[in-house]
Amino acid sequence: MKYEIILYWSEDDNAYIAEVPELAGCMADGASAKDALHNVEQIIKEWIETAQELGREIPEPKGRLRYA
Repeated sequence: MKYEIILYWSEDDNAYIAEVPELAGCMADGASAKDALHNVEQIIKEWIETAQELGREIPEPKGRLRYA
């Protein structure tokens, strides 16, 4: 999968958070950065499977996003 993943530490959650901006609401956490990345890979698959089942459009990965 080639979706951009943003990985950061959350003091509030006391965990690493991995977000996938191109897939609305797609995110996971983990005790380590490696765990968060592993978990979000599974969540991406589930997000896509659910979108397919519901007949929703699946965004094409655009690669590196730019933020203002």
